[in-house]
Amino acid sequence: MTVDLPEARMHATSEETTRLVDLVLDYSRRRMLATDTPLDKPISAFELNRLAGRTIDEHGIGATRALSLFEHVLAPACITTDHPGYLSFIPTAPTKAAIAFDLVVSASALYGGSWLEGAGAVHAENEVLAWLANEFGLPATAGGVFVQGGTLGNLSALVAAREHARLAVHDAGAEMPSRWKIVCSAEAHSSIASAARVMDVDVLPVRPGDDGMLRGDAVRAALEEHGASVFAVVATAGSTNFGIVDDVASIAALKRDFEFWLHVDGAYGLAAMLSPLARHRFAGVEHADSVIVDPHKWLFAPFDACALIYRDPETGRRAHTQHAEYLDTLTETSEWSPSDYAAHLTRRARGLPLWFSLATHGGSAYREAISSSIQLAQDIAREIESRDGLRLVRDPQLSVVVFEREGWSKADYDAWSARLLDEQRAFVTPSSHGGRPNTRFAIVNPTTTFERLVEILDSMA
Repeated sequence: MTVDLPEARMHATSEETTRLVDLVLDYSRRRMLATDTPLDKPISAFELNRLAGRTIDEHGIGATRALSLFEHVLAPACITTDHPGYLSFIPTAPTKAAIAFDLVVSASALYGGSWLEGAGAVHAENEVLAWLANEFGLPATAGGVFVQGGTLGNLSALVAAREHARLAVHDAGAEMPSRWKIVCSAEAHSSIASAARVMDVDVLPVRPGDDGMLRGDAVRAALEEHGASVFAVVATAGSTNFGIVDDVASIAALKRDFEFWLHVDGAYGLAAMLSPLARHRFAGVEHADSVIVDPHKWLFAPFDACALIYRDPETGRRAHTQHAEYLDTLTETSEWSPSDYAAHLTRRARGLPLWFSLATHGGSAYREAISSSIQLAQDIAREIESRDGLRLVRDPQLSVVVFEREGWSKADYDAWSARLLDEQRAFVTPSSHGGRPNTRFAIVNPTTTFERLVEILDSMA
């Protein structure tokens, strides 16, 4: 006798599941091809509870009702991050090719953790990583893995850096430092301090120049003071708040006199190396021991993807390979398993949407799109400078433009920002620097126009 198990009903192919798949694919197609998707905005927990009601019970509410609730209640309570008016934090702007292929990745039931189970996917991801490594000037032997985001990428790189330093001290028969230390800019991303907490090491923040750039002379002073306890120096290639690129070349030059691992956090900005308008700012990246860049930021991939690349991938493998009896079939081979190169095991083949988009459009399309954002940032910065009552806080290096409205308090910025979102005109949040409130445009979306930014400036009058 055949027993109709609930789990069998969920997984069986039937007319009901066919309708379910068609329903979801139809919504996805409409969303991907839409040209008028609103910004939308968050609503209170009380309102969401009232509008959505109870959706999880023993019997299910059905696919039609569940998708309707998502489309008409839940999704409108989420800000649309690929909207051309989304200019806060660091937006995303995935290509249609990347979004569409993200569906394929899920539909194909791919496992991206090992060569044994996902050789084809890993091969494609590795081609993207090799292409990026070449753009960054790293050797042909460089390689790595796509992880969830910049925080995990920075953590994994720094874990590899500490393991590299620990082994070097052990092999030399020297004494281990009482506390390992990381040197970085005082304006480095918060994930560096987060990684240090997880690793139980110290961070030595070094004050950058007045222009926001960390330079070799300031790093040298920290290295001379703290000596061999410094296992890594982190240079930022495009700070989140200002888009500032540290003087990587002068920092890398210190490797002639000191032993340290140079990690370049380029989560947002390193993609600008693809543009001839900005490539000169990244001199020295080719000497890095590890780099990260987030394709879900300025390389037009969907959330979530961070490319972590090691100069010598074996350093990552030594630090991160997990050992267990059931994994012996993987760890006893020389095959390239992505799970060996970061603080993870199970992983989605999250580099494939970028691979498909790059393979479809080619690198030149990416260079043009990134260059357009850099040029737009320069153009709107000049417009800001020309206006009475507005002040540019720093000249933009990449595509982040920070500016002030004279006489405005934090409350004024808050009210203005809320009004823009309430009117569905833009999402521009307040920021600050040196204790002064300001605001910023973070421009990565090629569909953001000069005219749209001018209208936002006009709203500050």
